[in-house]
Amino acid sequence: MDNMITVAVDAMGGDNAPVEIIKGVVDAININANIKIKLVGQKDVINSELSKYTYNDKNIEVVNATEVIATEEPPVMAIKKKKDSSIVVAMNLVKNGEADAFVSCGSTGAVLVGGQVIVGRIKGVERPPLAPLLPTMKGVTLLVDCGANVDARPSHLVQFAKMGSIYMENIVGIKSPKVAIVNNGAEEEKGNMLVKETFPLLKNCPDINFVGSIEARDIPNGDVDVIVCEAFVGNVILKLYEGMAASLIKAIKDGMMSSLRGKIGALLVKPSLKKTLKELDGSKYGGAPLIGLNGLVVKAHGSSKAREVTNSIIQCVTFKEQEINEKIRKAMSVEEVADV
Repeated sequence: MDNMITVAVDAMGGDNAPVEIIKGVVDAININANIKIKLVGQKDVINSELSKYTYNDKNIEVVNATEVIATEEPPVMAIKKKKDSSIVVAMNLVKNGEADAFVSCGSTGAVLVGGQVIVGRIKGVERPPLAPLLPTMKGVTLLVDCGANVDARPSHLVQFAKMGSIYMENIVGIKSPKVAIVNNGAEEEKGNMLVKETFPLLKNCPDINFVGSIEARDIPNGDVDVIVCEAFVGNVILKLYEGMAASLIKAIKDGMMSSLRGKIGALLVKPSLKKTLKELDGSKYGGAPLIGLNGLVVKAHGSSKAREVTNSIIQCVTFKEQEINEKIRKAMSVEEVADV
């Protein structure tokens, strides 16, 4: 049991807490017996829900936290005031080395603030970015940053590219991942001031495989592996991506159910369509890691069901086994030496 990986999970965060969170946790330890979960939240509520399942109780420990940070609360104030909230208590477990990682479907703002204030940044990392995997026609691509740093500087985006490349090479297994910066055109001279200043820095960075600009419409094609942008642009891309996918699925279903011919056709294409939609379901990749912290913090969707919680926990195991933080730490220390 020396290789046991401990993940602290916020049992109280998200639209479907604690029911779907706990179901996801139980599924995760049934998949991998080398995972230990520290379920953090209101003890009585958690134990009541756990009583519905049969599981190895050595793999789950309940850690009491009496408070809950609501989505609408100001994040900085909530982290400061609610010391006994599930998010703060769980992050302190990571900070103190009692957990290797933390997963939450709760307040994004509180998770981002807590990650930087409590867990802390790796030395040399200027701004940890939030980096989800987006499904594409050719697999997945990493969008970095999608929500943590709205007012990023060129040096931040260069670090995003480096850390994103490390993540994709070691977690997804893509050798020399292709990196692109989000732009309003393919030409090098296009873009706002941030893009224009960042482009030559990325172009001359020896640590990444930079291939130039990418327009938003080309992202779903999957021609690049790491997409770099500041968080305002990244969040717009992510939300449009998710919204368009949901709208298309609904339109297809409504169209097929609108007539008898459509219903017959739906029965014929159902197996193939189901397989395709499964491939494009982002929840199978887990949540979005906040890259560049001293411990792993993963933010899953607020609407997550058990499957995404399970996959987020499994994601933490891969992150730990591949020593991503150690590799980022090494890359940042080399960067610091180069700057001297």
